[in-house]
Amino acid sequence: MTATASSKGQLTGRKMTAIFVAFFGVVMAVNFTMAHFASSTFGGVVVENSYVASQHYNKWLGAAAAQEKLGWSAAVSRLPDDRVAVRFAGAPDGLIVNAVARHPLGRAPDQALAFVRAADGAFVSTRPVAPGRWMLRLAAEAGAAKWREEQELR
Repeated sequence: MTATASSKGQLTGRKMTAIFVAFFGVVMAVNFTMAHFASSTFGGVVVENSYVASQHYNKWLGAAAAQEKLGWSAAVSRLPDDRVAVRFAGAPDGLIVNAVARHPLGRAPDQALAFVRAADGAFVSTRPVAPGRWMLRLAAEAGAAKWREEQELR
């Protein structure tokens, strides 16, 4: 056997270095790509101070329980002219409704919506919402009773 034939199948220092560089290069490229996508598409809610938010947690649970006792529910739909219609079930007369439309990925600015009562009893927004997916943070009040919910608008 010649010297060139035997070194052809051996794992040399150069080959091992190339394998390590290629492996870690692929790992780093994937990590940087995933980190970029994660940070550029995050649409979650961030609080300024998590400690202060944690101090209000039990109060928020109490408000959620009180809201559950109200028995109100809402159905959201988009009208042909891109305004939003909200129909309530179990809610009393004299309801005041407003909402904030948030883009799920944060790529469009939030839109505050005011509502007026339509002849069919639904609450219709006074201005349209741009086409696409939106998250509506609905708020309704009747006297001291307060109700809040987040629903998707397509």
